[in-house]
Amino acid sequence: MDPITNPFSPGAGSPPPELVGRDAVLDQARVLLGRVKAGRPEKSMLLTGLRGVGKTVLLNEIARLAKSDGYHTVVIEAYEDKPLGPLLAPQLRRLLYDLDRISGVSHRVKRGLAVLRSFIGTMKLTISDVTLGLDIDPEKGSADSGDLEIDLSNLFVAVAEAAVDKKTAVAIIIDELQYFSQTELGALIMAMHRIQQIQLPFVLLGAGLPILPGLAGESKSYAERLFSFPNIGALTEEESARALEDPANGVGVHFEANALVEVYRCTKGYPYFLQEWGYQAWNLADTTPIDKDVILRATSIVIDRLDHNFFRVRYDRLTRSERNFLRAMAELGPIPQRTGDIAEAMGVKVTSLGPVRAKLIKKGMIYSPAHGDVAFTVPLFDEFMIRMIPEFRP
Repeated sequence: MDPITNPFSPGAGSPPPELVGRDAVLDQARVLLGRVKAGRPEKSMLLTGLRGVGKTVLLNEIARLAKSDGYHTVVIEAYEDKPLGPLLAPQLRRLLYDLDRISGVSHRVKRGLAVLRSFIGTMKLTISDVTLGLDIDPEKGSADSGDLEIDLSNLFVAVAEAAVDKKTAVAIIIDELQYFSQTELGALIMAMHRIQQIQLPFVLLGAGLPILPGLAGESKSYAERLFSFPNIGALTEEESARALEDPANGVGVHFEANALVEVYRCTKGYPYFLQEWGYQAWNLADTTPIDKDVILRATSIVIDRLDHNFFRVRYDRLTRSERNFLRAMAELGPIPQRTGDIAEAMGVKVTSLGPVRAKLIKKGMIYSPAHGDVAFTVPLFDEFMIRMIPEFRP
């Protein structure tokens, strides 16, 4: 089969040819965007889910919906050890200049830039390109207290009021929210609380690992009243079949039923893995329909690719003690495990695992679905750990 016409697209955040099983979330986003633009209150959305379920793809699609609805958007990705301020400031600068180019003089846009200049002046890190690019005096007394919760609220309100002046709306879209500190997450929540109180056309759309609702609640107890937290999970067997069949059918190729069953068995319905299996199966198949034998041959190629890329980049960040902890989890199985059972499998006291458990949660490798339990954030990582460390020695 022609690899150039291969419809499948494995890759972090790469949009699949068919966005299957996510209609409810997209409909919720459309309602949110429509109501906020019309001046009606609605909870902002923070998507949660494991790695590989397609949160980034969904977030990008929601950003596209926002743009098509007339929103001005800011899209950023959080990552470890990068503060919120330096990530936001350059993007808000761009957004305000975009608003300034809309016809008509606006003192509120000028004020938004002045407040942003004040905000930048409080940051410990220097952002030279932003500082040099804002040829405007700061507005003293606005967003310059040095308290992020106060300053970010003032900045968001100033940006939102500038948008009102230009008869438009703003959407801030942030991926990997779990990497922000408690103070930074609390500042975002407090800023959105203020925005909602005065009903400005400004929304926050984000995504993160399953620990995100808990982190938000710990930062501000009222977070659950400001945000909805749609859980993005694996696809059903029927949805998984559609994710493979629909794009293949579009170019005249079909999968045999037993091939689809085998792919679902291997992938457990996780969208990223479906794209990997579909991509390799297409390239291996001589003709249509793609049968189970092709899937079996593709599996060894996919596993090797995952082991050297998707899984390995995470494994290489782990210390020896962290690897031992995850290997013990893998020995117990893919489902959530009690920390006490992991300690018993490792032959150590449960109290000794607190620091390594906390580090693994911070690195985004595990999360706690219930008190005392931990689970992998990366699907199929238990199988990878067993391949990497075949013999478990407590």
